Amino acid sequence: MDLKTLLTPPKTIAVVGVSDKPDRPSYTVAKYLMEQGFTILPINPMIPSIFGIPSYPSISAIPKTIHIDTVDIFRKSSEVQGIIEELISVKRTPLIWMQEGVVSEEAKARAEKHGMDVIMDTCLMKEHKKIMLL
Repeated sequence: MDLKTLLTPPKTIAVVGVSDKPDRPSYTVAKYLMEQGFTILPINPMIPSIFGIPSYPSISAIPKTIHIDTVDIFRKSSEVQGIIEELISVKRTPLIWMQEGVVSEEAKARAEKHGMDVIMDTCLMKEHKKIMLL
């Protein structure tokens, strides 16, 4: 898996658990990714929009006509399995990116079994910044 290719725009990234609170890591990362040229699909049933972009209540609510390259997960580790199952049920196989502190070996194995690459316990923004310095 070539991270430089995976982290070079244009790409569409669904940010699951994004917050509209500027002090939250999900807000900072989503804003950074947008500023770098990525298309962001906010996923949070509790907020109507962020950065002027309508928020989806779930991954399955995203129209099939919209391609998702990466699903960036800002949820508890215990919730990742459900996100993977939702992706399987809607027949999507994006790169799964679990942010720092988010770890689920069971969800990783299930995602990989269904053709998804998985990165766990790693900040997408930090990795992007490292790669852009190379």
